[in-house]
Amino acid sequence: MDPLSRFLTGPRARAAFALRVVMDPPFAIEVRDEAALTVIVPVRGQAWIVPDHAAPQSLGPGQAAAVRGPGPYRVADSAHRAPTVVIDPGQSCRTPDGEHLGTTMAHGVRTWGNSAEGDTVMLIGTYRSEAAVGALVTSALPPLAVFTQQETDPALRGLLERELTTAGPGQEIALDRILDLLLLDLVRAWARRAGASLPSWVAGTGDPVVSQALAMLHEQPAGPWTVAELARRVHVSRATLAARFRAAVGQPPMAYLTTWRLALAADRLVDSTATTATIAAEVGYSSAFTFSTAFTRSYGASPTAYRRATHVRHPRNPPGSRGSTSP
Repeated sequence: MDPLSRFLTGPRARAAFALRVVMDPPFAIEVRDEAALTVIVPVRGQAWIVPDHAAPQSLGPGQAAAVRGPGPYRVADSAHRAPTVVIDPGQSCRTPDGEHLGTTMAHGVRTWGNSAEGDTVMLIGTYRSEAAVGALVTSALPPLAVFTQQETDPALRGLLERELTTAGPGQEIALDRILDLLLLDLVRAWARRAGASLPSWVAGTGDPVVSQALAMLHEQPAGPWTVAELARRVHVSRATLAARFRAAVGQPPMAYLTTWRLALAADRLVDSTATTATIAAEVGYSSAFTFSTAFTRSYGASPTAYRRATHVRHPRNPPGSRGSTSP
């Protein structure tokens, strides 16, 4: 299972936050929710996406944007508009002066904004998890990616809008799955762009031998892998695999495997109560001590500290995560 498939089948896909935002100018929503990834799909009107440290980009109907977190950004009717609303972690909203706006701007179960029938309508889906496998996936996209009408599937846009505007049984699951498909479609669209900077797990799929090796590492991360064993499985010499893997992926096979194992472990630390020893064994480490040393070296915190810090920043069910009227 590659990182994108892992992301879409993991806990993040079951914790997405979806909302229909309806706004009349002037507006500028300052987003400080520290989410891992947000997808924005305009249905009507024009908006600007203004990252903290990048050039603003306009967004119109038929397009889509993906914004990587956890840094702040604005969604506004003008690239230079000062914030009128601030979205904090937990998807709570307020004025820049601190006045709570959740009830004031609610227009239904999943509709929110400064007008019931505004000039600008956007569909927004947010993946809050910062688990490391999610980070590997979002690394396939730049901090802000804007997609053209040709790159954005109108059928997926239509499904998302329908689910956000029509209440029915199973709506939460339907929204999660639609957001998953939309994200998958956008990541693939970015990977198809000429000259796009791609992460190692995407770039490696361009070489059929390396692609086979990556698939094996993804499917069996706890296996007793060596470069020689991988080479035997893909029917090339050890030297050939090592050279082709480094050329395609940018690092040796065993270094990539370490990255993948620790990413899976970080994901488990966030979304399970399994012990460090259990997680270490699941991802291929012979002892909890060896795993803890490798994890601390890579993530700058011990597994226990990483789990505690992540749960504090992003509780599993933050206020407003389901059925809330505020983003």
